Amino acid sequence: MGAAIERVVTSGVFSLDGEDFDVDNNVWVVGNEHEVLVIDAAHDAKPILKAIGGRDVLAIVLTHGHNDHINAAGALRDATHALIHLHTQDRMLWDVVYPEAEPDREISGGDTFTVAGTTLRVIATPGHSPGSVCLYAEDLATVFTGDTLFQGGPGATGRSYSDHPTIVASITDMLLALPEETVVKTGHGEDTTIGAESGNIS
Repeated sequence: MGAAIERVVTSGVFSLDGEDFDVDNNVWVVGNEHEVLVIDAAHDAKPILKAIGGRDVLAIVLTHGHNDHINAAGALRDATHALIHLHTQDRMLWDVVYPEAEPDREISGGDTFTVAGTTLRVIATPGHSPGSVCLYAEDLATVFTGDTLFQGGPGATGRSYSDHPTIVASITDMLLALPEETVVKTGHGEDTTIGAESGNIS
C-alpha cells in the first residue's frame, strides 16, 4: 500500500512584530500504517502524536521557520526522536523560537524524502520567507506549499524577511510548472489545485 495523506489542524498564536494573532494551521502526516513523514509541526504536539499513533516518524520537515509552523517541532522531536529538517535561510526565524536548540538537518531544493514508497521532492520557493520550501509528491499528484501558495493566490508577504516579487517568481517559475491537476495542500485553509491558482498570481 502506498502513502496516504492525513491532515491535523492545530490552533494557536502567530506572533508578528509584537502582536499575537489566533490562527489554525494544517499539519500534514504522509505515510502508511508503519511509517510517516510530518510536514510542519504547529502549536501543539499532542494531536500530531495522536494522529501518528505508534508509527515510525522518518522526519519532521518544516516548510519555513515562522513560529506558527515550528513551535511544536521541539516537543515532537523529543517524543518521536525524528530529525527536524529546515532550510538554512530560515535559521534566524528558528532562533526566535528555539534560541538554545538547533534543527538537525539543512534542506535545499532538489533534496528528496521517501516514505511508504513515495518520494517527496523539495522545491525551493523563497518569498514568504527566504528559506520557504514546498514538497512535491508526483505519485500523489500533490504539492505541500506551506505558506507559499493558498486558495486565492500567494502567501502573505507583510512579514519580516518576506518579499512579494520573490514569492510571485517562485510560484510562477516553480509551482505553475507542475501539472494543473496537482492538488495544493496548504499551511492554512482548504486545498486547491495548481490549475485553479494559475490565474491568481500577481
